[in-house]
Amino acid sequence: MSSGTLTSATGPGAAAPGRFIDLGAVFAGYVGIGMAVVVAIAFALIIPVQTIVFVSTPIAGVIIGGYANNRSGRWRPMRRVFLNAAWAGFVTGLTLAVMYIILRLLFVFADTGTMPNGSTLDCVMGPDCTYQRYAHDPTLAPYLVDGGITDGPSMGAAVIHDQLVGGLIIVLAVVAGSVVAAGFRSVRTPPPGLVDGVVVATGSASSAGSTPA
Repeated sequence: MSSGTLTSATGPGAAAPGRFIDLGAVFAGYVGIGMAVVVAIAFALIIPVQTIVFVSTPIAGVIIGGYANNRSGRWRPMRRVFLNAAWAGFVTGLTLAVMYIILRLLFVFADTGTMPNGSTLDCVMGPDCTYQRYAHDPTLAPYLVDGGITDGPSMGAAVIHDQLVGGLIIVLAVVAGSVVAAGFRSVRTPPPGLVDGVVVATGSASSAGSTPA
């Protein structure tokens, strides 16, 4: 089995092709799940900076999309290259979106109303406490007015809506990044010795093309 980077011409020997995507892309999806969990916990929980999560999504897509085809040794046909990358990107993006939404909602629906100075707001745990928190902060109160938020239930509905939209953006951004990686691979000149569009490790040429692409 040869070695290589995510974008190198010589990657790992080909994983067995599946009907629509290669098994290397399936494996890349599992890797993407792990990557998504790490990103979500790091930047939506430990260091809750939403901007970093959204900025990282297309980068994650490029990485996992490139890895899907490199792991599979796939260069041609182009549709297979894009399917491999898109699948790995979708799995990664969906995992990141679900983790992000859960963690963001946790901050709101587990809000007990404890303030930074140690005092506690007179509120019901959950969106009502978050509403009261915003209402008592001059810098956050305009958000309530702009969003038509007047109480805890409307705060909860607005938060759920915002997080679902954010989750959709995350999925689309990761998939877009993975498609970019597939496009980059598609316009590059494939290495010599392909079998059914796949780089084959020495001694395995007879088995790599067992399933047509």
